[in-house]
Amino acid sequence: VQLQASGGGLVQAGGSLRLSCATSGYMFRDFGMGWYRQAPGKQRELDARISSLGGTNYADSVKGRFAISRDNAEKTVYLQMNSLKPEDTGVYYCNRGWTISAYWGQGTLVTVSS
Repeated sequence: VQLQASGGGLVQAGGSLRLSCATSGYMFRDFGMGWYRQAPGKQRELDARISSLGGTNYADSVKGRFAISRDNAEKTVYLQMNSLKPEDTGVYYCNRGWTISAYWGQGTLVTVSS
């Protein structure tokens, strides 16, 4: 199982980024996926998740601003982040499963400047 996150970067507050998590080594369509954020000095927390059937769930802090989606043909999950705020800064990790699992991507850094 491999998960490769990408798409992070430096953006001004109010801007947008799109993260990608490319996967391999398992039947992607059979599993949910989640995006987690680890802010500096804090624990990793769930921002968004998507089920194998496309159902979604978001943390209150990102509702209305972030959108998770998946492309089963490409075995990739995305996180569209709009109206970014400085508090969205952190390392973003993708994880396999609707609930947290042992399978993590390597993380991609998002920095939102004020």
